[in-house]
Amino acid sequence: MPDGAGAASQWDTLIRGALVFDGSGDTPAVHDIAVKNGKIAARGASLDPESAAEVVDAQGLWLTPGLLDIHTHLDLEVEVNPGLGEAVRHGTTTVVVGNCSLGTAFGAQLKNGESPIIDCFTRVENMPKRVLQKCVDKMDWHNTADYLSHFKRIPLGPNIAPLLPHSMLRAEVMGVDASVSRKPTPAERDEMLAVMNTAMDQGYIGMSTDSIIFHYLSNDPHKDKRIPTQFADERELKALISVLRERGRVWQATPDSKNMFTTLRRFFWTSGRLFGKPLRVSALTALDFKSTPGVWKRLLRLAKLLNSPLLKGHFHFQALATNFRMWGNGVQAPIFEELESTRALIAYEVDDVAGRLALMETPQWQEQFRKDWDAVSPKPPSLLNRLGVPSATFQLDPDDIVIDPVTPVASWHDQKLSEVYRRFCAYRTGDNSRLTEEELAVYAAAPQDCTSLADFFAHCLRQFDMRFRWWLDVANVDPDITDEILFDENTLPGFNDSGAHITNLAFYDGNLLNLQLAQKTGVKKVATAVRRLTREPAQFFNLDVGTLDIGQQADLVLINPDQLRDYDSNSNRQLVYNPEFEHDVLVNRSDGVVEQVYIHGVRVWESASRFTEALGRQTLGRALTAVR
Repeated sequence: MPDGAGAASQWDTLIRGALVFDGSGDTPAVHDIAVKNGKIAARGASLDPESAAEVVDAQGLWLTPGLLDIHTHLDLEVEVNPGLGEAVRHGTTTVVVGNCSLGTAFGAQLKNGESPIIDCFTRVENMPKRVLQKCVDKMDWHNTADYLSHFKRIPLGPNIAPLLPHSMLRAEVMGVDASVSRKPTPAERDEMLAVMNTAMDQGYIGMSTDSIIFHYLSNDPHKDKRIPTQFADERELKALISVLRERGRVWQATPDSKNMFTTLRRFFWTSGRLFGKPLRVSALTALDFKSTPGVWKRLLRLAKLLNSPLLKGHFHFQALATNFRMWGNGVQAPIFEELESTRALIAYEVDDVAGRLALMETPQWQEQFRKDWDAVSPKPPSLLNRLGVPSATFQLDPDDIVIDPVTPVASWHDQKLSEVYRRFCAYRTGDNSRLTEEELAVYAAAPQDCTSLADFFAHCLRQFDMRFRWWLDVANVDPDITDEILFDENTLPGFNDSGAHITNLAFYDGNLLNLQLAQKTGVKKVATAVRRLTREPAQFFNLDVGTLDIGQQADLVLINPDQLRDYDSNSNRQLVYNPEFEHDVLVNRSDGVVEQVYIHGVRVWESASRFTEALGRQTLGRALTAVR
């Protein structure tokens, strides 16, 4: 696609003839974009190609500012793989890190025999300890200032916008053990407040907390306790949040589904009417959960009320642009941290297969698992469910659970759990005419008291442990509802959870799927979608990215609209080996949809030759600090 031009050039690169969506939401137009020294140098209908060292013919393509991923857990991967190619290949050029109270702003924090990063990230984000240790070993800073400056020393790909993570702040001041065992002393509260003010002076874009009920620690002696942020009382939180309110920074929050009144009361902290000045709140998350049909409508009404002239808030729910498809390796999946029986299994180290098996053989565990399975099995919604209070965050419907090809029994691959169980029941009645030898061996090994679907699932866990891989969709199964959520003025799209749950989730391409939904309506809606994925979140988080204004950093994306229209994310999720992690990860492959990606004016991705040599070798992105 590139063509050469003269040696003495006014511009480094000229992109010609693309349909340009500039992030404003205005109707797009065919323009040329010129880049010089990493910045947008000129825009116009017919810029002179003789003035550019390189000319890119982009006719028939869309050109947008680089897309923002507003919720990632790439804090760790960036240390061993600073190019972050799995995000970049889908057009993402800016990522927000430090979410859910977890992050690396204080470095490895290895004190008094504690390892807070491994303790917090392992179970919350389903990341193996040996993978986390590779990342921790790269950390050579010990404070929030050095964290920001270290990005200048590594070949950073996309821009990094950091939140101050509250769990790590508590661990830094109190230590992990104390932070989950007692209240902070007055001196410790003052120290946390001082660190908070310093970080905001340094430009951190806000602070993240977490209240999700299945976020547990992974190290002894606190495997039965949740992460440190969840032990903070309102006195502590209000003091820290008052700093955010005064500075105009963002509070990234998550709900406590078991204490909805507390969640609602805290969400009202956004109100400028009640508290004198609005607080920017970015909350997880507006999803159409199968376990609580219609709850998304109540969430949007709540956000509308909080942002109304009556309350004068500045509140947005984050939104996901695709079906929430979750994979599990045995019980290694977020869905199973919510259940007492399976949470006990997850507490074992990954390699302790014998420990998990011994526990599953006990009658007490088996009885508890039956009760837990019943609690998350499909039932008619209760009154509380209809009011938006879930009996469980997720639901296990055997008609939705699909067996992944990683599972050793080939005849089960891509089959629903309900069908596999039906064949087991037929086997028990003497019908084995259509069963493979592999399947017969599994069924024959089942104990005689394996008489229910819960018993059968537990039997599969005992047979295969984490090789029993499966998936199900837990939310956003109706594209029309997803579209309505994404384009509601009280949500912010761009929640992709990139870098988290590395074998469970793959939403790296979520921003492209948002554009794909908009494309079905027309280019005007695409322009709105581009604005909501670029300029709008940049303004909300106080970042100087997301536009094509003259003088701005040239973070650009070229998209093939025909390829986008035909792209099927579900069939392009793949489990691949990550050499930096030395571990498999679940990713997306939207190759062909994104033609080119530029960061700071340098092309880092092109559909013909994949990543360029610049990605991961040159420092291109930067640590973004809040625009004051």
